[in-house]
Amino acid sequence: MALIRSVIHLLWMGITVVPYAIAILLGTLLGVRGLPLYRIAVAWLSLCISGARVLLGIRVQISGMENLPQEAHQGAVLLVKHQSTFETFLMPTIMPHPLAYVFKKELLYVPFFGWAIGRLDMIHIDRSQRTQAFNKVVQQGKALLDKGVWVIMFPEGTRIPRGQKGQYKTGGTRLAVDTGAPVIPIAVTSAKVWPRKAFIKRPGVVDVSIGKPIASEGRQPDELMREVEAWIESEMRRLDPDAYR
Repeated sequence: MALIRSVIHLLWMGITVVPYAIAILLGTLLGVRGLPLYRIAVAWLSLCISGARVLLGIRVQISGMENLPQEAHQGAVLLVKHQSTFETFLMPTIMPHPLAYVFKKELLYVPFFGWAIGRLDMIHIDRSQRTQAFNKVVQQGKALLDKGVWVIMFPEGTRIPRGQKGQYKTGGTRLAVDTGAPVIPIAVTSAKVWPRKAFIKRPGVVDVSIGKPIASEGRQPDELMREVEAWIESEMRRLDPDAYR
């Protein structure tokens, strides 16, 4: 049954992405930019998350929403535990501000999905050119943060298996220090139901815990990332203790 449900959900995402991607592409041809296109993308992501709830039995439990900055135009850098594709789809649907992902440029070539995100206010980078990539993150990130768009990054860089920890890279905290934006650490237990690189998903609850903002002014990126890492990994052990025994 889990296999059948997973196949149906994959087909659901594959079929529904087409009209939404076309809407974004047509919008850009008509001169539409920014928030209207982002809202189209979030509408599709909401369909995917709703489909996961109905078809796969995946529910979401969120804590710490009160920790998010309340000012309308205050920027923030979200640093999120990365275990599966699920949180990349989920975050824009639950956040009160538009989000800009930092992602590898190879995703731009994915039919429909990649074509659409290439038209949004996101930051795509070439990982092989590290210095140029980070300069681009800072330049575009600062412009987006100034507009009240929050930049979201996965400090471990890739999806990490349940119960494990990757190497936390300082790109997100360097951006925060360079721009003065606060850092918001977020723990997510998506691998309990949607394991890394797994086709078959399981019903269950994904816990999302949003930490308190951490000021970046006057901090060193390495030191700041160590604090982020300590909070996220400690929270992961609290949320999913079975994975860390």
